[in-house]
Amino acid sequence: MMKKYLTLILLGSLLVCALSGCHGSMGMNEFVMPEEFDTTKNYEITFWAKNDTNITQVDIYHKAIAGFEELYPNVKVKLKLYTDYGRIYNDVITNIATGTTPNVCITYPDHIATYLTGDNTVVALDELFVNEKYGLGGSALKFDSPKMDEVIPQFLNECSFNGHYYALPYMRSTEACYINVDLVEKLGYTLPETLTWDFVWEVSEKAMEKDADGNYTINGQKVMIPFIYKSTDNMMIQMLRQREAGYSTDEGDILIFNDTTEEILYEISKHAATGSFSTFKISSYPGNFLNAGQCIFAIDSTAGATWMGAHAPLSDIAADKFVEFETVVMPIPQFDTENPKMISQGPSVCVFNKADPQEVLAAWLFTQYLLTDDVQIAYSQTEGYIPVTSKAHNADVYRDYLSRIGEDNELYYDIKINAANLLLENIENTFVTPVFNGSASLRNAAGQLIENVTKSVRRGETIDEGYMEELYDDVTSLYRLDQGGKSDMSTGKKELGPLPSASIALIAVLIGVWLIMGVYVITVFAQKRIKNKA
Repeated sequence: MMKKYLTLILLGSLLVCALSGCHGSMGMNEFVMPEEFDTTKNYEITFWAKNDTNITQVDIYHKAIAGFEELYPNVKVKLKLYTDYGRIYNDVITNIATGTTPNVCITYPDHIATYLTGDNTVVALDELFVNEKYGLGGSALKFDSPKMDEVIPQFLNECSFNGHYYALPYMRSTEACYINVDLVEKLGYTLPETLTWDFVWEVSEKAMEKDADGNYTINGQKVMIPFIYKSTDNMMIQMLRQREAGYSTDEGDILIFNDTTEEILYEISKHAATGSFSTFKISSYPGNFLNAGQCIFAIDSTAGATWMGAHAPLSDIAADKFVEFETVVMPIPQFDTENPKMISQGPSVCVFNKADPQEVLAAWLFTQYLLTDDVQIAYSQTEGYIPVTSKAHNADVYRDYLSRIGEDNELYYDIKINAANLLLENIENTFVTPVFNGSASLRNAAGQLIENVTKSVRRGETIDEGYMEELYDDVTSLYRLDQGGKSDMSTGKKELGPLPSASIALIAVLIGVWLIMGVYVITVFAQKRIKNKA
């Protein structure tokens, strides 16, 4: 009987193990820094990265891996490429449950905040940063790593939340307004020193005039969308920050549904109604319209500069669709020209925890290698990114690269280098949004507000107070902004929210297993008593 009893317990335990993952989903031990890196043992680490089918960027990854493996022959780096960060995020979330996360991952802090819902899933890097041997600029490193004070503080601070550093910045960009200055001047305007929202709206409306044949007088074409915004989440976030209106707190309180947001949406709806404003999701990529002479103000990341302009090397429109024009790159429009604000964005690199601390250390060494000058400068030259270290900024090879602007339409493409210089000159004017579990959803919600209003007004819907109330409710529900716990950044603790379905199922199974065992024990005990009485 006892053997059967133990078998039942074992089966119940196996069932619980299967449902809970049994691969670390119940939490891992906190990473403890080894005294030395063991070079006598071989390690294979996985590196998940993203590129926009840019073979040059892929080659840089491969070159970085080869250079690192030459220095550390006991470490092999396996690269897995993704077409967008959303896919990386989804795969990481899936793999957390099975304990098969990568070792190193290019991602965003908003995503890392969600990864942290698993205990010790992502390694806190504070101790690693300052380790004398293997930290930033450490004495035992086999490569020239930047010191901590050589990482641009604004970029490094973006990687700090929940009371710890959970990533290193990899590349940084901001948003820029790519302008067809010929069309601006044809309409009788001169570009101001600092672009304002009022100026952009006014010029955009002026460009909507048509001739008797239904062609737009500004370009003689049937198509003209004067103002197209690629990332409407950034649009809303930046407009709110410029107006000093609420978005969220560091603790995760949602503040976006306020009067200023409503004012912004009413203004956008007016211009969407005339057709002078549209978005990437509605009309397609702004660079394609810009390069065909069908857009005046195209706002996109500085990391997309090689798609912009009359001679853009990566533009994918047909050759006969290009028009000749002068392209000017300016910071995004502002409400207060004396106090400009623009978002800092770009990928960061995090390290995932593993059972073997030596494997984690190997991953950390590779992560640092991505911040060496050779990797940073080479990658930044592929787009309007800038390196994340002052060490790379001051390197002779980088200064030479910037100085050779316009020498060709490839490496020295003028729009790309102008976009990089825009950020270099405005680092002090950049900001980042608060990071917490749910901040990625809030970011999506910010953009959805603009997308919905733009679509609604195109359909002839009335944009009034009732519409706004319903819009707020719909977006809140869609992105579950009224659900779940939120992190307390001062303590690192998390208030309890609704349990995930997997946790509820696990608890139910546990209760079921113990009930079955209880019934079994009672039945056996009762049978013994009946036998004894007989």
